[in-house]
Amino acid sequence: MTALETDALAKLISAKRECLRQLRQLGRKQSDLIEGGEITALLDVLAAKQRPLIELQRIERALDRFRDQDPDRRRWRTPRDRQLCAEQLQQCEALLSEIVSQEKCSEAALIRRRDEAASRLQGAHLAQRASGAYGGQMHGVASQLDLSSDT
Repeated sequence: MTALETDALAKLISAKRECLRQLRQLGRKQSDLIEGGEITALLDVLAAKQRPLIELQRIERALDRFRDQDPDRRRWRTPRDRQLCAEQLQQCEALLSEIVSQEKCSEAALIRRRDEAASRLQGAHLAQRASGAYGGQMHGVASQLDLSSDT
């Protein structure tokens, strides 16, 4: 294995870390917008997440060629290069874990907001039905008044 292959590996791991950092930052924005009920801005953030997600997929495909290799057989320019790459990989794993946690929290918040909105709609629907029923009863009472005169 040539040193250039490990240079490519290190570059891919660095790019992966950057994509994950972007996704974490967008995930934070996403959470804030969900909590604030800003759905239009949320849709913009979700659209913005597509670019780093697509790039992350590309990077993962490029990393495929390294997955079956024995890490101990790779040749690095220096032991420090290997250590830096390993540290970046650990950072990637931590970022990914944080992103997954963010997404779960965002999903729970969206479900909560959806259920709250459904409850408000249900309340409005029941109020409308009650108002309609009450209005119908009042209309029925008024139409049953005897307005004839015995004089």
